[in-house]
Amino acid sequence: MKMTKKGTWARAGLVVMLGAQAAHAQTVQQPGPTAAAPQPDLVQLRQQVAAQDLKLVEQQRQLDESQRQLAALQKQLEALQNRLGTASAQPAQAAKEAPPPTRVSQVDARATDRPVGQAPVREDTRPPEIAPLFEAPGVLSPRGRFTLEPSLQYSYSSSDRVSIVGYTIIPALVIGLIDVRSVQRTTVVAGLTARYGLTNRLEVEGRIPYVYRNDDTVSRPINLEPSSASKVFNAEGSDLGDIELAARYQLNLPKPGNPYFIGGLRLKTRTGEDPFEVDYLAAAPGLPTLQTSLPTGSGFYSLQPSLSMIYPTDPAVFFGGINYQWNIKRDVDKSLRGVQSSFVGEVDPGDAVGINFGMGLGLNERSSFSIGYEHTWIGKTKTDGTVTEGTTNLQTASLLLGYSYRLNKRASLSLSVGAGLTNDSPDTQFTLRLPYTF
Repeated sequence: MKMTKKGTWARAGLVVMLGAQAAHAQTVQQPGPTAAAPQPDLVQLRQQVAAQDLKLVEQQRQLDESQRQLAALQKQLEALQNRLGTASAQPAQAAKEAPPPTRVSQVDARATDRPVGQAPVREDTRPPEIAPLFEAPGVLSPRGRFTLEPSLQYSYSSSDRVSIVGYTIIPALVIGLIDVRSVQRTTVVAGLTARYGLTNRLEVEGRIPYVYRNDDTVSRPINLEPSSASKVFNAEGSDLGDIELAARYQLNLPKPGNPYFIGGLRLKTRTGEDPFEVDYLAAAPGLPTLQTSLPTGSGFYSLQPSLSMIYPTDPAVFFGGINYQWNIKRDVDKSLRGVQSSFVGEVDPGDAVGINFGMGLGLNERSSFSIGYEHTWIGKTKTDGTVTEGTTNLQTASLLLGYSYRLNKRASLSLSVGAGLTNDSPDTQFTLRLPYTF
């Protein structure tokens, strides 16, 4: 049987001590050379030595059993660490001194073996959560998880336009009508989005928006009535917007240090009131017309495939994407109400190509911060196969900042603010989201 040095020395000391006691007893009981020496109680001493031997053997057996349990627990811990992809940082001596646990969980192993300053190891294969900036979120819903997200978006834009109807004799002289027009536009969209995870890598989404729009147009035809004052024309509209349906799929299961790729497909309907259903009012002969009420939809179906990339690298997360929006043409076949000689045939709105990229940073366990850039190219509109007069290619660009705070395990609050960088972009916009998971 295996015995430790400590147990061997203890046994040897006990034997020496008992032998010394027996010799001393014999010396005391001999008063002189002629006295008879009584027999010591050797039987009792042997019994005590045997009892001590049994105790030492039992203690050694218990110690061996504890060492076997500790070795088994250490093997379980190493197996968990290998599965999580981390190395043990706990010294062997500290493991021996610690009391043997009865149960080791993944949470305990991750908490005790992670070095100070190292990010926690992710158990799932989904991208890390970041503050949302764009329409498509970066994190997919797990299987069977339902998320309901109310949102509120506000945008404001202003533009100045000069319309000239006439001809020039020299560049400095214009004969005709000059109309100076300033437009201030406010749009508020309240939306309700529902997402459901069919699998851990596939989710579907539906969004219902309610749109409110308000335009203030300040117009002054300079050459028509030189002494006339500026005229303010107000128009507004509020109704159901264009309902959207979408699906997203995580294309890969990357190893640590590799990016995630997510493919998406979005369908936008034309449930909102389109621009060909509202009334128009001509401001002056030969000048562009004004809408007496504003539409809440685009008037066209559109299909938008997209590809997104998320690359986590501690402590930041880089993301980006590209999308193509195909606006499907339609045959309007009607005249605009309120405008003479305004028959509209087949209209093909320009398609759009967009890119976006940014970076997210986790501030702590509950909050994160993101910054991003979004750019979209929009093609020219065609009517009956030819480019509509007065239309040009448009480019919108925005710089976005976002912040997200997790209220609890089920709900979080996200706020993003955007600033327009081109004349065709909204001057400012902000979006407030409150996703709640069931």
